[in-house]
Amino acid sequence: MTAPGTGPSVSPVVGPVVGPVVGPVVGPVVGTVVTHRRYVAHSHAHYAGGLVDGAFGLGLFGDVATEMCIRTDGDEGLFASYDDVQFLAPVRAGDVVEVRAELVAVGRRSRRLALELRVVARGAGTHGRPGAAVLLDEPLLATRASGTVVVPGPEAA
Repeated sequence: MTAPGTGPSVSPVVGPVVGPVVGPVVGPVVGTVVTHRRYVAHSHAHYAGGLVDGAFGLGLFGDVATEMCIRTDGDEGLFASYDDVQFLAPVRAGDVVEVRAELVAVGRRSRRLALELRVVARGAGTHGRPGAAVLLDEPLLATRASGTVVVPGPEAA
């Protein structure tokens, strides 16, 4: 137990916080890019050879889309649709993936995104070194899609 006044300084919150607590919102600017990187845990493998299902990548697309909406509109937004989803290469447990969303078109409440998932490092484990991995010289495009998110209109404020 510390004596009063000698511990870390903590300011109590008195009453409710008034107004939004947000960082800068840039507005929906075509060309805005959001990128995430993530290690693919072995718990995500569903198939022989440590393969991960395509839904894993779609979930990551949802994550970058959420950040895009927060950055551009100050709201998490909602995914309305995916189209032209292409699974081009396998994603495996032990990979490190990079997921990218680019804002390509802006409507009144809709935002059109180009989405890509690339493998940047691949688990290369063997029985002698189960945790071995290699950085890929060129990231491997594994999934590509386009999608539409919607954000609340001004009337929702």
